[in-house]
Amino acid sequence: MDSDIALRRTLAAAVPPKAVRTRAIDRLGMAHDASHFTRTPRAVVTATGADEIARLFAASATAGVPLTFRAGGTSLSGQAVTDGILVDVRRHFRDIDILDDGARVRVGPGATVRAVNARLARHGRMLGPDPASEIACTLGGVVANNSSGMACGTVANSYALLDSLEFVLPSGTTLNTAHPAADDQLRALEPELWAGLARIRDRLRADTGLRASIERQFSLKNTMGYGLNSFLDHERPADILARLLVGSEGTLAFITSITMRTVPLLAHARTGLLIFDDLAEANRALPDLVDSRPATIELLDAASLRVGQATADADPRLRGLVVDTQAALLVEYRGHTAAEADELAGAASGLLGRLPLQGPRELSADPVAKDALWKLRKGLYAKVAEARPPGTAALLEDIAVPVPELLSTCEGLIELFDQHGYDHAVIFGHAKDGNVHFMLTEHLGEEGGGTSGRDRFGRFTDDMVDLVLRRGGTLKAEHGTGRMMTPFVRRQYGDDLYEVMREVKHLCDPRALLSPGVVLDNNPAAHLSDLKSAPPVEAEVDRCVECGFCEPVCPSRDLTTTPRQRIVLRRELEKARAAGDHALAAELEIDYAYDAVDTCAVDGMCGTACPVTINTGDLVRRLRAERPNQTASKGWAFAAKHWAAATRLAGTALSVAKVVPGAGSASAALRKVVGSEQVPQWSPDLPAGGSHRVPDGLITTTGEVPDLVLFSSCTGAMFGSTDPLTSLSGESCPGAAAAFVRLCHRADVRAAAPENLPSLCCGTPWKSKGFAGGADAMARRVLPALWTATRGGTIPVVTDASSCTEGLRVMIESGPDRYRKIEVLDGVSYVADHLLPKITVHTSLRRIVLHPTCSATELGLTEPLHRLAAAVAAEVVVPDSWGCCGFAGDRGMLHPELTASATAQQARETTDIEADAYVSCNRTCELGMSRATGRNYVHVLSVLERVSRLEVGHAGRT
Repeated sequence: MDSDIALRRTLAAAVPPKAVRTRAIDRLGMAHDASHFTRTPRAVVTATGADEIARLFAASATAGVPLTFRAGGTSLSGQAVTDGILVDVRRHFRDIDILDDGARVRVGPGATVRAVNARLARHGRMLGPDPASEIACTLGGVVANNSSGMACGTVANSYALLDSLEFVLPSGTTLNTAHPAADDQLRALEPELWAGLARIRDRLRADTGLRASIERQFSLKNTMGYGLNSFLDHERPADILARLLVGSEGTLAFITSITMRTVPLLAHARTGLLIFDDLAEANRALPDLVDSRPATIELLDAASLRVGQATADADPRLRGLVVDTQAALLVEYRGHTAAEADELAGAASGLLGRLPLQGPRELSADPVAKDALWKLRKGLYAKVAEARPPGTAALLEDIAVPVPELLSTCEGLIELFDQHGYDHAVIFGHAKDGNVHFMLTEHLGEEGGGTSGRDRFGRFTDDMVDLVLRRGGTLKAEHGTGRMMTPFVRRQYGDDLYEVMREVKHLCDPRALLSPGVVLDNNPAAHLSDLKSAPPVEAEVDRCVECGFCEPVCPSRDLTTTPRQRIVLRRELEKARAAGDHALAAELEIDYAYDAVDTCAVDGMCGTACPVTINTGDLVRRLRAERPNQTASKGWAFAAKHWAAATRLAGTALSVAKVVPGAGSASAALRKVVGSEQVPQWSPDLPAGGSHRVPDGLITTTGEVPDLVLFSSCTGAMFGSTDPLTSLSGESCPGAAAAFVRLCHRADVRAAAPENLPSLCCGTPWKSKGFAGGADAMARRVLPALWTATRGGTIPVVTDASSCTEGLRVMIESGPDRYRKIEVLDGVSYVADHLLPKITVHTSLRRIVLHPTCSATELGLTEPLHRLAAAVAAEVVVPDSWGCCGFAGDRGMLHPELTASATAQQARETTDIEADAYVSCNRTCELGMSRATGRNYVHVLSVLERVSRLEVGHAGRT
């Protein structure tokens, strides 16, 4: 305990004290990455810049505690876990600077590949590395692991396209290799390091045997050990060092900035799935296919095809295939233009006609077909992992061999699967590069009869190493050595080159404090130590493989916990209970309440990014329901019965608060007494109360038959409209419901409302809080009302808020079967598809900023939302840092810190964008974005109504 206090004090002297976290929930939440290893750090530190990194190096040396860097945590070989100091660089280092019109890009190590590519796409460029984890992996991790992906091979990976690096050495020395005098600076500041690198360079170049070994090994995709090819490819020690850092997995220095050359974005593709009788036929076709210049050739074995068949949206050709020994190659040709892609595909058509294929052999230009095929390929990991037995780990490994050796290697792997009892293992990967992945599932704890899954995996690994090295291959092609392959680095390279790697490590990190046990480790059982266990906990989370894809889209990621951490901590809590550690279990339960439950937006965005579509919000809603809070539950049940009065009261309270001094202080005081989960925090940026929920202009359902039934959101009654469009005569926009009805009039569409609409709600407020009783009571009122209003489901229901659209659909889906005929459409899609062609925009805006909501994203409303925005403005800007605002109904008023954290980056970006309007499609999200940016966000329908008036300044329904 004394040593932990001393460590905390040492770290707090290097960085702000709040940046140092030592609670169990913080340490255990970061003890897992995407690999099958787990280590609990002694402290988690958030760093913000190179100067803090240098001070942390010094603190690590003073305390004698090792230090490891962690960004996206998508690494599969255990690089991002430690039992020392874990430095979280995910929350900062996210700068992206486009250089030379996109030909180069300078990036902080915390920016994700997807974020960088989104910026580059405007210039027709992209990063060369294209890993499947691009949504979550950071460029710092990509460079540190020399990750590649589907298409880049060795010609466009991080090593090949690196322009320069800025980095901090463990000594505290900072160097930018883009500086013309960088080599002289390195020599002056680190003379022993400079001389050592020069000495190794000269020795390797002079030894023809070692040189030949390096050239042979790095002709393949190879991330085993350190990149010794840098000594052959570069002259200056500074440049050699920069390339050594590529693939060094954070064991030599910390990279603070990366400048990389980019590649053209080839937006046009022709894609096909070529099915062969067996692996042998597929491999025989490879040389000719490679010569036809495809961007990618992806191999899928028979087991992979069976997994793909089981998906609901599998390609029809695959679904009808009786899989026995078949194998497939997914090929894609890409071009700058459609004509260029057609030319490549046409040149390959003769070859495809000669190949012994089962079924179609055409290359499709259909983007839907292309997406389905790539979903099959990219979804293999998720589908196998999802179906694994409870308590087992998913183990994904990758190797590379010379292409002529690929068939015998794959056949050898299949024999090993059978020999060791891995019945459901799959093989897939980048056949063009001789790089394949194989995945198996294993129980890494003790099994019955004394047989250990850990021991079985160890025996399999030994045999696999023999197989790959006999074929002249490398044991890690793109996932990095990590902790998984450290016992075999010497065996792959031999004693001489292994000792060179040890010398490199000592020159850069003489105290051996940077990620010990990663890349190099003399422990022959290192790959079988600190293995992860995943005890069954609950249905919502047991399928999770802890890949971390969910983290970049989570609104609480920079405040408390991410979806992966919520799941990890549930597993750690279960382990503590099973071990009888009641003190740890109690501590985790207390901290989990705020960190994981209260500050979860339950927005469902994690489900859109998760490979197995886990919506962690489902877990959080259940946990909220299980919390004993009878007073709140009864209060919300009462509100459900008197919803019209409740919404009027809320609106009146907001209006009163606007004119009564001290409203904010009063709500803050009440929150201290009653609790922050029950009493919202009022602030001056909130609007006054809204208008009547049933707008003028609706017809009655008892009269003529309407074209639609409008279910306007109760948020419009509680929260009033905000300021006018600054560019249009100072007149305000109507609320979304009123705007929708006016647009219907202009398009000659008749809209009605259900009877007693003010007393109805989509149920989201109760579901998000876990109050199932109130949600059920509301559903019993809403569903019959909609059934009557829609005349038995023959008329569509249209909502004016994306969250209400989602809420009603869930309510109908979970309700009695007879109500399933009720169709619920969002106002955005309805207007875009049915009203927009009949409406004339009289006053087009110059530029608008668009905030798509999380519910709109989940509902697939992004395209119609963009269509409406484009109809009202010449330029539509969606901030690059767009994400869920975290307002989540009333969550942003209960916990304003959640919205502040979720919107911080987007707010900084938005303040630099001058626009005529700022729009979204959900009232509470508009409030959250208005609060965050100081701009007045309104519904896109309100803006469309305003610019489609016959005359500027005329507020009537024309």
